[in-house]
Amino acid sequence: MSKITYKDAGVDVHEGYKAVEMMKKHVKSTFNDNVIGDLGNFGGLFKLGTNFEEPVLVSGTDGVGTKLKIAFLTDKHNTVGVDLVAMCANDILCLGATPLFFLDYLATGHLQAEKAASIVEGVCDGCRQSGMALLGGETAEMPGFYKDGEYDMAGFAVGVVDRKNMIDGSGIKAGHKIIGLPSSGIHSNGYSLVRKLFFDKMSMTVDAFVEDLGETLGDALLRPTKIYAKEVEAALKAGTVEGICHITGGGFYENIPRALPEGVAVKLDKSAWAKPKIFDYIMATGDIEEKEMYGTFNMGIGMMLFVAEEEATAIIEAINAAGEEAIVIGDVVDGDKEVLFK
Repeated sequence: MSKITYKDAGVDVHEGYKAVEMMKKHVKSTFNDNVIGDLGNFGGLFKLGTNFEEPVLVSGTDGVGTKLKIAFLTDKHNTVGVDLVAMCANDILCLGATPLFFLDYLATGHLQAEKAASIVEGVCDGCRQSGMALLGGETAEMPGFYKDGEYDMAGFAVGVVDRKNMIDGSGIKAGHKIIGLPSSGIHSNGYSLVRKLFFDKMSMTVDAFVEDLGETLGDALLRPTKIYAKEVEAALKAGTVEGICHITGGGFYENIPRALPEGVAVKLDKSAWAKPKIFDYIMATGDIEEKEMYGTFNMGIGMMLFVAEEEATAIIEAINAAGEEAIVIGDVVDGDKEVLFK
């Protein structure tokens, strides 16, 4: 019987070595003084520091979901890594944590070094935006498991917060203001509906220019998720934030109640913020009910901060001074965790 090699079985270790070499410059751009050692160890090392009375590590994990299908169709792979980091970083920010480091997992049927490096370039971009070091990762070549040209990703973020400064929403009360932080677009949720609408029902292509959007469909759908590290940092320095909510899968109706204590609800003013054009386009072309939209998408608000009325102005000014945007979008009222609209 003739000899076979790992490459005969579909795994090219030399392509893997090439991918790692191409990734190194991007990965090292995320390192800071807390990173110990270099790339290639069996585990990543990170100094926590001593600036905490009672440090609590906060972790989060997520993926990009079927938004990856848009990357496959456009053959553009250097932005979905930002989405991966954003979905994890934005979650741990809700606890008041400072993001520290990130780990990523990339799996594909046939490894292409250039594509893998492009993906990790996006991950590193997201890490720099959130202030995290890309401390390690895994690239798995799994022939026969994924279709040619396709891959999946997962990410893991770790942050830290002093226990006395943890944000758990317990201090949210009726009369508090809700500050909205605008989204960059769809972010990374609702893409199963989006793909069914545009590609199955309407037979559109990603390179179709959409007049209502002023750009191609692919560009609109692939726009990276906003990372809110700068906004949250500015807010926490400027005042007391009683609660933070990341609007992800399930939209307003699923995520907002997660941030609320018993006995309160929210009343939001939909006219207070401008929605990205993509949401009106989805709603109109798909004849989708407004409640379904708010239960699926972020509708232009990616994160909400709950603050006392007397703190709102200072916190908004601090966020705006940091070069970001924040607006009051509603109030906390008495209720049973309902999401109401004016």
